[in-house]
Amino acid sequence: MTSSPNVTDAHETVVTAGTVIALLHRAPNIKAVSQSVIDELEVHDLPAARRSRRIALVTETYPPEVNGVAMSMARLVEGLHALDHDLQLVRPRPADGAVPREAQRLEQVLTGAWPIPTYPNLRMGVPSRRALVRLWSLRRPDVVHIATEGPLGWSALQAALHLKLPVTSDFRTNFHAYGHHYRLGWLAQPIMAYLRKFHNRADSTMVPTEALRHQLEARGFERLHVVSRGVDTHLFDPAHRSAALRRQWEAGDDDVVMAYVGRLAPEKNLNLVVRAFERVRARLPGARLVFVGDGPMRADLAARCPAALFAGQRHGADLAAHYASADLFAFPSLTETFGNVTVEAMASGLPVVAFDCAAAAQTIRDGESGRLVASGDEDGFAATTLELACDANTRAALGAAARVQALRHDWAGVVRRFEAVLVRAIDRDARLVTLTTPAHAALH
Repeated sequence: MTSSPNVTDAHETVVTAGTVIALLHRAPNIKAVSQSVIDELEVHDLPAARRSRRIALVTETYPPEVNGVAMSMARLVEGLHALDHDLQLVRPRPADGAVPREAQRLEQVLTGAWPIPTYPNLRMGVPSRRALVRLWSLRRPDVVHIATEGPLGWSALQAALHLKLPVTSDFRTNFHAYGHHYRLGWLAQPIMAYLRKFHNRADSTMVPTEALRHQLEARGFERLHVVSRGVDTHLFDPAHRSAALRRQWEAGDDDVVMAYVGRLAPEKNLNLVVRAFERVRARLPGARLVFVGDGPMRADLAARCPAALFAGQRHGADLAAHYASADLFAFPSLTETFGNVTVEAMASGLPVVAFDCAAAAQTIRDGESGRLVASGDEDGFAATTLELACDANTRAALGAAARVQALRHDWAGVVRRFEAVLVRAIDRDARLVTLTTPAHAALH
């Protein structure tokens, strides 16, 4: 439900409080319950009821936009909703102007947006500090969680601090590492300084891997908590393999299909996928390479590798079928904080070749559930890809083990760990308020 601030809930709270106070004033006239009745009560040890929280989630990307952050945020919204929390989702207005569907206990607040160069389907939120201060002054959330560090995220951080609200954040994208790929390496240090300033103002910052936590701690980031990403193992499943789709790709039963899923962008190191495929095709002429996704490098990749197939962006069951219908997943990125596609490929029963970093380092056991290559060893990456492409038995064994490993990364567990970090921030804020409130003020 798209909404603007109102005072309905505040009015209801005042009415309820007034009713309780009135009853307390009449308490001396209420007949006491006899002790004999109390003695006959049978008391059971029941678990404490879960407390519903009001959580404001701020993100500059959300479905139908297609990227890892948008997908993860949608899963968190779904999971927190299932845990009986009241959610407020603050995000930029969609490019198509579509009005979000109404949902119970989910309020959507849409802000202005700017287009992102080279990504016409993506938009970033405009600075909105004043609007958020007004919004959260009327209906204070228990906690504000900020998923992205753009103009909207910075505005949300400033508004939350101004109102003394607990605030948590996510470190989701290695923006500082992108400069090398866009000839903007000189910006790496200023970007890192901004990110450190941003996240260190939060009560806690969530990172997806232990390795990233150590890297950021060494750079001066504080109060970091590891909360991994999940995967939908019902959607991404080897059972979705499609013979019809493979026929579209002109791949026979014994032909090897290499796949890459994700944004087609310079920071993804995709020229290495093409290089590895060229080595595979020199040995296996029937091999196919399928790129699933879109981005500014599509034309360059098509020119460099005319044999490659470009499926564009895919969603839901269609995306799952593209994963499961391949035989090998190549993921050469060195700029990921996690890389959701790695775990989606594993859940789909694919052996993954990746550098020893991000999600791959956390979820793949080299030689058991996939293949890891030393970070930056491009010759090793291409050689390992060729080795797997030529060995069907090893591919089958690694793919089966990858599926088992992915089953451990269910979203329900991830959401509960995410919830725990939010609750700690709320509790910490409550303790600080108690410690800083004068004793005489607490009695009034």
